[in-house]
Amino acid sequence: IPDAKFVELPGEAHVPWWDPDDIVDEVEEFLTGVRPTRLENRVLATALFTDIVDSTGRAQALGDHAWAELLSRHHELVRREIEQYAGVEIDTAGDGFFALFDGPARAVRCAVGIRNAVRSLGLEIRAGIHTGEVERPPGEAPRGIAVHVAARVAAQAGAGEILVTSTTSDLVAGSGLEFSDRGEIELKGVGRRRLYAARL
Repeated sequence: IPDAKFVELPGEAHVPWWDPDDIVDEVEEFLTGVRPTRLENRVLATALFTDIVDSTGRAQALGDHAWAELLSRHHELVRREIEQYAGVEIDTAGDGFFALFDGPARAVRCAVGIRNAVRSLGLEIRAGIHTGEVERPPGEAPRGIAVHVAARVAAQAGAGEILVTSTTSDLVAGSGLEFSDRGEIELKGVGRRRLYAARL
């Protein structure tokens, strides 16, 4: 074969059908002259952000030790709800959580569960939810515009409020979830979005 070349691929598999992508990519590049672009790192997901309302004030009122204990109990409850609704915890920074779900209705129900659970601790949360494509590079935190949108939506929520974008609201039609229209709101850096508040 003219211009043929030997390519040794990393790995332990000797049988090509165990991990064919690398082999197929090499063949495609040889035949077309163009390396194929892999898109498997982009997935459709629903991002949920939660945050304790007035956490700084509560921390100051309680003192460091009592606040740390309360925060630990909060984290336990949040993680329980995320697990119950088949979510994946991505990050927690201080008193906020970032989780991904493969279904928007699960994310909304999880947010409701979190809100109700942490009220037993005398806490209120706010939550923001958006559904969109998310990049999931191996070994790295998920990222993308959808993640930024969800974070900005959470920042707009009031105490006990769970806000979702119109995208998420449309996708859960028929699920039994109900929402109140909050109108179009300018979200810093990501433009105007119509937001809805979960009525649960």
